[in-house]
Amino acid sequence: MTVAFWLVVALTMPLLFVLAALVFFVSAPLDPDRRALHAFVCRSCHAYLHLNPLWRVRVEGRERIPRGASVLVVNHQSLADVAVCMGLHRPFKFVSKASLFSLPLVGWAMRMLRYVRLERGRPHSTRAMLDDCRRWLRRGMAVLMFPEGTYAPGEALLHFKPGAFLLARDERVPLVPVLLTGTRDLVVGDGPWMAPRVDIRVRVLDPIEFPPGAEAMQVAAEMRERFARELGRPL
Repeated sequence: MTVAFWLVVALTMPLLFVLAALVFFVSAPLDPDRRALHAFVCRSCHAYLHLNPLWRVRVEGRERIPRGASVLVVNHQSLADVAVCMGLHRPFKFVSKASLFSLPLVGWAMRMLRYVRLERGRPHSTRAMLDDCRRWLRRGMAVLMFPEGTYAPGEALLHFKPGAFLLARDERVPLVPVLLTGTRDLVVGDGPWMAPRVDIRVRVLDPIEFPPGAEAMQVAAEMRERFARELGRPL
């Protein structure tokens, strides 16, 4: 299954990129937020998860995502997380490690989509990332972040970094918890091996307003505890 999957990806991705470029050139003058291009990429990426009929993918509660600005907070398990999140079918900009922006096709599309880059471990990059996210939130665009920052090596969630929660506090926008299960079973870390059968579930919980007067680290810790309870994970 793994070889067949990556063969299909290799054969279809160049065509999808050409189509994405056409969408970009047609829509960009009237769509500076790249909403049309994002919608196309969402459906294209998520379609790969339906190549195998034994891969079951469920997205529940996407209607809970507010229209307009919010911070989507998602647990991070594997390379497949981004493709799975595209199944939310809502406009958002996601924060990604800077190295992905240099990849052929994928990185070029991410640049066209104006997603937000981050160089891990570099404070100036973190500040620039937060500034970019603030600009998007002020334009009424949601931002999707993985507060763990990277894949957890075991079952326990990593500590949640405060960035997403600082944004929600400072810009006075809701936090939207999004829980992923099954993506670690589909592909471990960066792969490439894929499981022949998997059950993937995406659950969007009710939005949460940032508590007045609370500290970002406190809210991050409380959100991590909630994720652990919902996912049945140890802290």
